[in-house]
Amino acid sequence: MPRYQPADSFQSPRFTGVRTFARLPHTTALEDVDATILGIPFDTGATFRPGARFGPMAIREMSVLLRPYNPGAGVDVFNTLSVTDGGDVPTVPGYIEDTYERIEAALRPIHQAGVVPICLGGDHSITLAELRAAAAVHGPLGLAHFDAHSDTWDTYFGRKYNHGTTFKRAAEEGLLDPTRCIQVGMRGPIYEPADYDTARSLGFELIDNNELRHRGIGNVIEAVCQRVGDGKTFLTFDVDFVDPAYAPGTGTPEVGGVTSWEALQLLRGLRGPRFVACDIVEVLPAYDPTQITALLAANVAYEFLTLLAAARR
Repeated sequence: MPRYQPADSFQSPRFTGVRTFARLPHTTALEDVDATILGIPFDTGATFRPGARFGPMAIREMSVLLRPYNPGAGVDVFNTLSVTDGGDVPTVPGYIEDTYERIEAALRPIHQAGVVPICLGGDHSITLAELRAAAAVHGPLGLAHFDAHSDTWDTYFGRKYNHGTTFKRAAEEGLLDPTRCIQVGMRGPIYEPADYDTARSLGFELIDNNELRHRGIGNVIEAVCQRVGDGKTFLTFDVDFVDPAYAPGTGTPEVGGVTSWEALQLLRGLRGPRFVACDIVEVLPAYDPTQITALLAANVAYEFLTLLAAARR
């Protein structure tokens, strides 16, 4: 049996105990660990609605409903993997570059130990620091990016670091292998026709929401797997990829997205790529009164773990 597993909800009620992800043990130990859940409570990179700093707490709250076996994927997640909740990464509210340094310093030893970090955001600006830590150990990475926005603008308000510029900075810094990068789900009004061309000029493949609908889930799964190949890859999921009818608690909602079921199906199909890090970002609890966005995000993180367990099996 894996060393670290969730508390047994047949023995203690889910509403008891300290709130860790899926009731996993809270420890920063890395020995005999396959994956660790980490919160990154930072939202200074947000350009519209702040509050995603409270996302990790909300996701953990709803994750108590998760159970060891994923019937949709046919995988016994927590009886296959040894998983911990490593707590929250230190951040510096209001200071994005200082926070980047702290995130990178916290995550690099995790990668060096061969453990997969699964991070709970926080706004999407945190992913740049995650990529820096991962690329420092693994080299340039492939990218599977699910989002309503491509996050490849050059600046916002004259500043180069925020949640709308993450992947342009990552490409410029050589953290990514553009030939193995794909972005899926972009939709909503943009500033000019060339906005999506920016991502493509960086070498990324981009499948916007309309193309996703026309091609269908199965075809898009195949395209993502083919694009990233079997090399080391980063998986990032912005909760606004999902329609706000299913995920209202987010900072920059866009109408017309996929359902929560479709999002889970897309993730479950990503068997084959070698994911060395994952994150789920932009959960904003203040706009999530029934906690359905946090519940979705908890299940997205669970699907990340499912992919790792399927690969291990």
